[in-house]
Amino acid sequence: MTLDYTELLKSTMVLFAVIDIVGSIPILMNVKLKSGNIHPGRATLVAMGIMLAFLFIGEGIITFLGVDINSFAVAGSFVLFFMALEMVLGIELFKNDAASMKTATVVPVAFPLIAGAGSMTSIISLRAEFDQLNIMIAIIINMVIVFFVLKYLGILEKFLGEGGIAILRKVFGVILLAIAVKLFASNVKHLVY
Repeated sequence: MTLDYTELLKSTMVLFAVIDIVGSIPILMNVKLKSGNIHPGRATLVAMGIMLAFLFIGEGIITFLGVDINSFAVAGSFVLFFMALEMVLGIELFKNDAASMKTATVVPVAFPLIAGAGSMTSIISLRAEFDQLNIMIAIIINMVIVFFVLKYLGILEKFLGEGGIAILRKVFGVILLAIAVKLFASNVKHLVY
């Protein structure tokens, strides 16, 4: 395990774009309104625990299921691609279960909003390219950002305004789209014999 600042920066940016905590401010405000309160510390710790566990044992699980890392990365690139389309086009492809709003801090905030299919797919995909240490630090950096966004949710919403949130969501959507295309291109060649 070696610390590589380029890998760390790339991993942090990929996870930041996938988690999209700033773009999720309107969703988080809606959850907070319906449930009454979101506990920032608990939500952050649960999400970080899920993501770190998936970093260390996720590859073992997919190997046990008979799937190689490149296949998972290609499949993950499709998930990231559709998530990016949601962000850029303002459409909803992934549906949220309304009944799960009642246990807001853990479900849906920690899982699946923060540590969802997109972030887990990204972690496994990043493992195909980057050192585990850099991804682990990137997860921790993103969880610190998540904690502060959750802690100061009301202030951030007022500061950014609807327009600011929409712009950030679109910008990170385009970045995520480019990441999905790169991830697909760099892993699909290993699948073609």
